[in-house]
Amino acid sequence: MKIAHISDLHLTGSNFVPEWGENLIDMMTAINPELVLITGDLTDEGYAHEYDVAKKYVDRIEVKNKIVIPGNHDSRNAGHGIFEELFGTRFPSYEEGRLVILGLDTTVPDIDDGHVGRENYDMLKEKFSEKGMMKVLALHHHLVAIPGTGRERNIAVDAGQVLRLCNELGVDFVLSGHKHLPWVWKMERFYLITAGTATSRRLKGKSYPSFNVMEIEGESVTVTETNVSDKSSREILKVENVFD
Repeated sequence: MKIAHISDLHLTGSNFVPEWGENLIDMMTAINPELVLITGDLTDEGYAHEYDVAKKYVDRIEVKNKIVIPGNHDSRNAGHGIFEELFGTRFPSYEEGRLVILGLDTTVPDIDDGHVGRENYDMLKEKFSEKGMMKVLALHHHLVAIPGTGRERNIAVDAGQVLRLCNELGVDFVLSGHKHLPWVWKMERFYLITAGTATSRRLKGKSYPSFNVMEIEGESVTVTETNVSDKSSREILKVENVFD
């Protein structure tokens, strides 16, 4: 099974690159993942006309399953309500065989800081209660600082509690965006994987627009990072015996 993890498209901002946007659509067709997971910041300011653009773009990604969660830019100007009208719940989930994915909205309207919130911890416990599953948590905000992204800010304010819950519940992967730079951390027994910005010039240093593909084959998971500008790719993580 292939899961494409895309983040921080910023489709309506001045830094959006149409060529990269078309490249991304083409690559989704070529890769043909079973699921596309978008971890926020589809828009720049959360306005209704921006959401119209974002919805039309996401609809062009022709895959069977999509999980979309909002980012801090999407929750500006009451955009979180428009998000629900167009994309449905801000807390989507997906289950297939031994895989379970839970997406959580970590945004606070008109504030760049993020949080999961105590009111959502029971949702985590319920979704990730079963043993022998591959468990994936998807957020917009990161839970651990990302090097090379400048002075740290906007880590989810309850990151410590969420990290402990992930460890206790046997979460395997935490996927996030927000920082516009891909990175992988290992903490305890799970991995935190941040995707870069896929279609925006809001890049860190001399980095490039990118997205990740997670491929599950038997008991192993391989994560590949793909450069949207030149369509090259490289393996960034391989994990064996995920279901142990």
